[in-house]
Amino acid sequence: MEPGFARKLEDAWSALSAHHDRTPSIGVILGSGLGAFAAKAGGAEVPFSSIPGFPRPTVAGHAGLIKLGRTVAVMAGRIHYYEGHSIDDVVLPVFLLHRFGVRTLIVTNASGGVNKAYAPGDLVLISDHVNFMGVNPLRGPHLDIGPRFPDMTAAYDPALRSLARAASGQALAEGVYAAFAGPSYETPAEIRMLAAIGVDLVGMSTVPEVIAASYLGMRVLGVSCVTNAAAGILPQPLDHGEVIARGKEAAPRFIRLLEETIGRLGGSLGEG
Repeated sequence: MEPGFARKLEDAWSALSAHHDRTPSIGVILGSGLGAFAAKAGGAEVPFSSIPGFPRPTVAGHAGLIKLGRTVAVMAGRIHYYEGHSIDDVVLPVFLLHRFGVRTLIVTNASGGVNKAYAPGDLVLISDHVNFMGVNPLRGPHLDIGPRFPDMTAAYDPALRSLARAASGQALAEGVYAAFAGPSYETPAEIRMLAAIGVDLVGMSTVPEVIAASYLGMRVLGVSCVTNAAAGILPQPLDHGEVIARGKEAAPRFIRLLEETIGRLGGSLGEG
C-alpha cells in the first residue's frame, strides 16, 4: 500500500461516524447490472461523493453508493483500475467494509466466457483466479493488519460455494477467473492462451478486491455472470452495451441467488 493509505482509510471511517453503530458481518460488492439489488437493500444510503478521498465510479451500471444495514453492507458501484484510479483506491472499499465488521465478502462481476460450455446469462461460482493485471494491492509498505505474505490457496471459500449451490437449488458451474487491467477487451490470442492454461472466465475487476480480502482474513464468495463469449469465440465484436443488457436479463436470477445465500449466512437484506 502507498504510505498515505492508512490515513485515507481513517478519513473515510471518520466521515461515516454517524453510522458506526452498524456492524454488518456480510459485505457485497456489486458488478454491472445489479443496481436493482442495491435498491432492495435496506439501511443508511451513503453516496461515495460524501466520503472524503473516496473514489467514484465512472462506468455505466455502477451507482457509487454504500448501503449500510444492520447485518449486510452493499457497495453499489465498483472502482475499476482501468478508470485511472490507483490500486489503493480500488481496494479501499474492502478495507472500509472490514473496518465496519464485515468478515464474509460476496464479490460479483460480469465476465466473458472463455469456457465454450458457458452461455450468456450463466451464473458461475469463482473457484480461483489468475492475476494478469500487472499490479498487486499489497505492494508497498506493510500496514501490519494481516500477514505480509497472505496465503491465496483458498481465496474463494469452498464452504461458501457449497452454501451458494444449496441456496440456488440448481447446479451452478465453478470456474477460474482471469483479470486483465483493461479497458480494452482481450485479443483472440489472449483468450486462446487463457483457455490453454485452464481459465474459464475473463474480466477487468474482482482480483484486487479478493487479494485484499484474503489479506484481511475475510471469507470470499465470488459469483460471475457470463454476459458474452470472449473475443474470438464468436464472429461478432464485443460491446459494453451487450454486457449491460445481458447483465440486466440475468439480474432477477442473480438477485435471488444473492438473497438466498445471504439468508443462509444469517443476514437480512431488507433491514434498516
